[in-house]
Amino acid sequence: MKKILSICVAFLFLSCGPSEKCATLENENSKTEQNLDTYKTAWEQFFENRDPSAVNIESFDENVTVVTASGDITGIDAFRDYYNNYLTGFSDAEFSFVDIFAQGDKLVKHWNFKGTHDGEMFGIPATGNKLDISGTTIVLMKDGKVFREQDFFDNHSFLMQLGLLQ
Repeated sequence: MKKILSICVAFLFLSCGPSEKCATLENENSKTEQNLDTYKTAWEQFFENRDPSAVNIESFDENVTVVTASGDITGIDAFRDYYNNYLTGFSDAEFSFVDIFAQGDKLVKHWNFKGTHDGEMFGIPATGNKLDISGTTIVLMKDGKVFREQDFFDNHSFLMQLGLLQ
């Protein structure tokens, strides 16, 4: 038992090396945790409180970008307007984080979105249909703020559930 404990202590000492290296790892972990907290707090406020003003300069870079198939949407106002379609299109919108993890300035979230399409969304008139879709978003943070997002989900299933495809 003493031998195993000695090996573990030696391993920790060697893997961490000089105290500056340990401090750097602690700073990286702290930065990652702050990024996760900033990100989750902003999106929870946006969806749970139905508060588009959660997309603001405190949590989002002024040049925040959402990457879409039809072209990038850049700037806080444009970014907010893009995602606000989910609030205006679904008065009972439910958004949840299935999982979220990060390393440094890179985050990945697995999410679920549910609601009744009872308002206009991205120019699509209300269908009254229920939607339950999951997807993944790749996020890049910059200086502790959301800088870029790209969503991935099954668009065919999305359109089928809304009754827009047969």
